[in-house]
Amino acid sequence: MSKKNKKNVQKPTNEFLFQKKNYIFLFIGLALIALGFILMSGGGSDDPNVFNPDIYNFRRIRLAPTLVLIGLGIQVYAILLNPNKNKK
Repeated sequence: MSKKNKKNVQKPTNEFLFQKKNYIFLFIGLALIALGFILMSGGGSDDPNVFNPDIYNFRRIRLAPTLVLIGLGIQVYAILLNPNKNKK
């Protein structure tokens, strides 16, 4: 009784969702996040009765978390980036 409209059927394409530019930004963001976590590590003391004030230095409190947040921002940008925007 009813006919299916074959014009609306979409064929699968062999295109990737992201382009080279997206992957470059993704890897830059991952590198910044990894660097931030590496800079955050350490500062502990071998003896639990001795306090080590190095745990509160600039590198662990300010620099490392800032690098992690910048890396996450770059990740969001890389996901939302449309490299085909100017090709239309």
